[in-house]
Amino acid sequence: MYEKFFKFGSKPFDLLPNPDLLFMSRTHGKALSYLRYGIEERAGFILLTGEVGAGKTTLIRLLMKDHMDKVTLSKVTNTKVDSHQLLTMINDDFGLETEGRSKAALVRELNEFLIDQYALGQRCVLIIDEAQNLCAELLEEVRMLSNLETDGGKLLQIILAGQPELKETLNSHTLLQLRQRIQIGCHLSPLKPEEVRDYILYRMECAGNREAVQFSDEAFARISEQTRGVPRLINILCDYLLIDAYAAERREIGGQDVAEIVDELDFERQYWPEKKSERSVGGTVQSRARALPGQAQKVLRAIRGLEDRLDYLERQSARDLPSTMAGLLDRIEELERQVSYQKQQLEALRLMQQTRAMASRIEPPADPAVKPEPPRKKSWAYRVLFGGE
Repeated sequence: MYEKFFKFGSKPFDLLPNPDLLFMSRTHGKALSYLRYGIEERAGFILLTGEVGAGKTTLIRLLMKDHMDKVTLSKVTNTKVDSHQLLTMINDDFGLETEGRSKAALVRELNEFLIDQYALGQRCVLIIDEAQNLCAELLEEVRMLSNLETDGGKLLQIILAGQPELKETLNSHTLLQLRQRIQIGCHLSPLKPEEVRDYILYRMECAGNREAVQFSDEAFARISEQTRGVPRLINILCDYLLIDAYAAERREIGGQDVAEIVDELDFERQYWPEKKSERSVGGTVQSRARALPGQAQKVLRAIRGLEDRLDYLERQSARDLPSTMAGLLDRIEELERQVSYQKQQLEALRLMQQTRAMASRIEPPADPAVKPEPPRKKSWAYRVLFGGE
C-alpha cells in the first residue's frame, strides 16, 4: 500500500521468513557458523533455540539455501504428532514411500536409505522445527534414530530448533542420554539497541530505499524498548509506523509517533501477555503496574521514556565531540531532575491509594445518642396569664 509512496520495491518489514532479508547480527552470525560446523563435522545432534520471532526459521532456510552442498535434507515443521506420524513425515520428506507402512517398516526403510546416501557421499540431515512441542517420549524416539550409524560415523544428523521451553524439556532426567549427544548448541538472543537501528535501516535498504523514512534517535530507542529486540515484533511495529506515516504523508518518524502507535496497538499486552517483566524505577521494583491507577500508569510510562532517553544519551556521549559534552551533561541533569519529580508523584499516588484502601475498611463510629433537652422554665408573664410554675 505504501511501497510506491516511499519508493520501495517490496515491503521492507514483511513477516515471511525470507532468508534474503536476514539481518546478520552477531548472535545470528554465530549461530549460522555453529550450524555449518556441526553439519560439516557430522555432529549427531545440534540444538538451536530462541524466543518466538527471533529468526530461527529464517536462519534454517538460509542454511538450507546456501550451505547444504552434498546434503540430503528432511525438514519437519508439524510436531504435534505421535511417533508413527513423525516417522512418516521424516520418510516422506526424504522422498520414501510411506503409505501403509508400519512403524517397523518405516525405520527399516529409513535405515536402508541412509546407508545408500552414505555410500554416495551424501550427508543426511533431519531438521525438526518447533521442537518444543515434542514430548519427552517423542524426543526419545528421535534419539533412537541417531543410533543409525556405521563404523565411519552417523548416518543421520539431527537439528532440533525450538523455543527456550525445549531446553526445559531436555533437562528431564529421562532425556539424559539425548542431552549427552548434543554436540553443538546455540541460542538466538534478541537484537541489541544499536543492532535494532541497523536492522531497520538494513530492511529498508533491501526493500530499495534506505532513506525512505527518517527515524529519530528517540524513535529507535522506543522501538528497541517496546520490541525488546525481537525481529518479528520490530517488523510488526515498523510496518504500522510506515502505514501511519503514509496516511499523514510524513517522511519522518519521531518518538511520539512510536508512543502513539504502541498505545493504539496495546503493544505490551498484545505481544508480551505472560512475560510482563518487572521494571526497576529508581531502584524500586514495580512488579504490579497494572494495579496502579490510570494517572500512575502515565507517570510510569513517562519515567520509562526518560530512562530510554538517558540510556541513549549515555551511549552517544562516548562518540560525540568534546564541544557537545557540556550540553549533553546539562540535558542529562535536567532529565534526572524530571525523573526524580516523577518518582515523587508516583510515590504520592501509591500512598494515596493505600490510604483510601485502608479508610474504606474502617467503619465510621456510631453517632452518640441525642440527649433530650431539659424543660425550659416558664416566664413570669406565662404564669400570670395561664397559671402554673
